[in-house]
Amino acid sequence: MNMRRILKSKNLVAGVILLSILLGIILLGPLVYKVDSSQQFAGKRNLPPQWFTGEKGDNMFILGTDGLGRDVAIRLMIGGRLSLAISVFAVSIALTIGIVMGLFAGYYGGWIDIVLMRFTDIQLAIPVLILAITIVAILGPNITNLIIILGFTRWVTWARIVRANVMQIKELEFIKAARAIGAPPLIIIFRHILPNIVTPIIIISSQMIGFFILMEASLSFLGLGVQPPDPSWGAMIAEGRNYILVTPWNALAPGIALMITVLALNILGDGLRDVLDPRLKNI
Repeated sequence: MNMRRILKSKNLVAGVILLSILLGIILLGPLVYKVDSSQQFAGKRNLPPQWFTGEKGDNMFILGTDGLGRDVAIRLMIGGRLSLAISVFAVSIALTIGIVMGLFAGYYGGWIDIVLMRFTDIQLAIPVLILAITIVAILGPNITNLIIILGFTRWVTWARIVRANVMQIKELEFIKAARAIGAPPLIIIFRHILPNIVTPIIIISSQMIGFFILMEASLSFLGLGVQPPDPSWGAMIAEGRNYILVTPWNALAPGIALMITVLALNILGDGLRDVLDPRLKNI
């Protein structure tokens, strides 16, 4: 990857800067802003942001407090950590399954391709959120189940992209040469084909992290994701809607954080696409 090409990509530079700031706040913020995310401050329910009132004291609530007197800022940081961790693990599961399925379907073709692709078509026909809600309702809402469910409901995205790329690459001369000298199929698939389709995998993975963050927030908003007392952006929005006309910051703070995070990831994904595969820049 050429450094000049990286610096020329405004999307990539903007995405990296924005995401770095967000990660710095999420990961390092709790080390500086040492407040327990589940601590309830007596007599300090639904306080406005400290900078909004200009008041100072022992407890400076940067983003105010929620309906139970908990500090919104620290819950925002910890909730961001959970959302990011859940999304990264879910993407890891989804891309692993999708890559394997796509590699085998694209390389072997025939009945293997037909069975795997019809299975992906069936899954794509079911709305992801409805499928996730159904599975969570059956297995029970907790972080482990949430990661597994998100990973197993979206692997088809990687499978179809990998399959399409494999079907093109397997007809190239160096793959035919490897088959001609008797290289085993698994060696051809994982040593020769997989390294040549890393670019689309990286691009789609960076963008899908944002999608999984939205999915986690949606399920938490419905009470099927991260469970109390652990904070979640989706749950914070659900709690804040009860006071939206009186204390709008309770819902606005996590909503804006969610919007900016997903936007940063999408911009980063566009930047990676521009740098790694310039042919797709205008698509």
